[in-house]
Amino acid sequence: MTLMALARAEREDLRDLLSGLTEEQWRAPSLCAGWSVRDVVAHMLSYEELDRRRLAQRFTRGRFRVDRINALGLQEYAACTPAELVTLLGDHLTPAGLTAGMGGAIALTDGMIHQQDIRRPLGLPRSISAERLVPALRTALFAPTLLGVLRVRDVRLVATDIDWTFGRGPEVRGPAEAVLMTVAGRRGIAAELSGPGQERVARRLRG
Repeated sequence: MTLMALARAEREDLRDLLSGLTEEQWRAPSLCAGWSVRDVVAHMLSYEELDRRRLAQRFTRGRFRVDRINALGLQEYAACTPAELVTLLGDHLTPAGLTAGMGGAIALTDGMIHQQDIRRPLGLPRSISAERLVPALRTALFAPTLLGVLRVRDVRLVATDIDWTFGRGPEVRGPAEAVLMTVAGRRGIAAELSGPGQERVARRLRG
């Protein structure tokens, strides 16, 4: 499958998940500090309807700071109900605009990480195929907005459930999904990893 097809499949899985959530679950905290599940979904969709001109305007208004830019997107979608967000997601299963960048790798990686931001606090684990995880791991390491490679420098990452490794140095081992979330900077998940390099990465994430 192409990256764009994989990104669409990831969004289809997210739509199925969201369609079954209760109102309480939509209000629950996510792994993104200060954001509820609803906020994460609104954030993900807040770039889909922006053409280049409107995207440039948002970046300018946000002074080119990611936190400010994201906050502006949340403000624009603050009035959307969960049902409206699910409908909007259904209308944009194939990524468009900014998220379609890198052949769909941005949407795939962003969608996978944020879906786990939702699932983990709600206690709703899932199995993710290596076909999706491998390109997401690569993108999380090198995409300009994440630059996860800086968090895991000087260690060797080893996924224990798929055929994937990266880097040099003392090993950090664990399930590929936990490796991905650690590369993406999610705190606490490094505790699910092991190996002589684990504490080095965990310490960096603690700041």
